[in-house]
Amino acid sequence: MATPHGRRRARIAFSDSAAKQLENITTEAEIHALDRALVVISVDPDIGDPIPGDTTGPQLRQYTDELEAVRVLYFVTALRTVVVVAYIEV
Repeated sequence: MATPHGRRRARIAFSDSAAKQLENITTEAEIHALDRALVVISVDPDIGDPIPGDTTGPQLRQYTDELEAVRVLYFVTALRTVVVVAYIEV
């Protein structure tokens, strides 16, 4: 009998602007903070709060990790890919 699998993590992708931000991350602490937030979002893409605005495209969301003091802006595609738009230190 096959073992049931747990919930699959969402794929993470980066917009061009977020990719440029990643190039400027230089410390282990910054990398750890972003990694921690991305793991949380990949496990539950709906965890972030919706940002009010234009509803014609995907809903922009924000997730704030209070422990690491970072905020990630992202949206989720129809195929459940999380697209990171920006990474902000709070």
